[in-house]
Amino acid sequence: MIRTMHTLLIEDDSDTATFIQKGLGESGYNVDHADNGIDGLHMATHGQYDVMIVDRMLPGMDGLTLIEELRKRNIHTPVLILSALGEVDDRVDGLRAGGDDYLVKPYAFSELLARLQALARRSQPEMQGTVLQVGDLRLDQIKRKVTRGDVEIQLQPREFMLLEYLMRHTGQVVTRTMLLENVWDYHFDPQTNVIDVHISRLRRKIDKDFDKPLLHTIRGAGYSLHEP
Repeated sequence: MIRTMHTLLIEDDSDTATFIQKGLGESGYNVDHADNGIDGLHMATHGQYDVMIVDRMLPGMDGLTLIEELRKRNIHTPVLILSALGEVDDRVDGLRAGGDDYLVKPYAFSELLARLQALARRSQPEMQGTVLQVGDLRLDQIKRKVTRGDVEIQLQPREFMLLEYLMRHTGQVVTRTMLLENVWDYHFDPQTNVIDVHISRLRRKIDKDFDKPLLHTIRGAGYSLHEP
């Protein structure tokens, strides 16, 4: 089952936090934010997260102490540590405290995203298969690349998530409720046409200029992605 990646960001610098939240949001992640170690520990122990990003220097409780406390409580969610301290001993201290990866500031957002994806794959075996294919339509989860035949198709993050979910359920009827819960993370009907709009956009991109349509509307039931 494809679902939004739930991420906890514990970062006290507001500019850095805004930058990361914006980038991850555009990449299809759902991000909760805490700006101090105490609140971060509370959120980490009371929420369900796929991965955490923890700044090393935090008010209230420093990042390494926070991670050590999580591990003592048997919370093994993968943690990426962010820090301006980049000496070998600093990185070793971070990993020994229970961190799974260590990224030194300044960094490129593309590297942060790649490291998060690697941590998620390690902790979720079902994510190991990285290429999905239906007919001549291919989706590469790691490269975030979609092609049909020899044509590369540019998708927005939500369109990518929608297609990924449909491809993982090839040949099945996917209902609106399934899409709301697994692609939009809604557990209620927002009474909008958001699904219709995104399905329409996706269909134009993956079907319009090709001979065989793959995305089908099942009247009164939902949608199905399959070869004719």
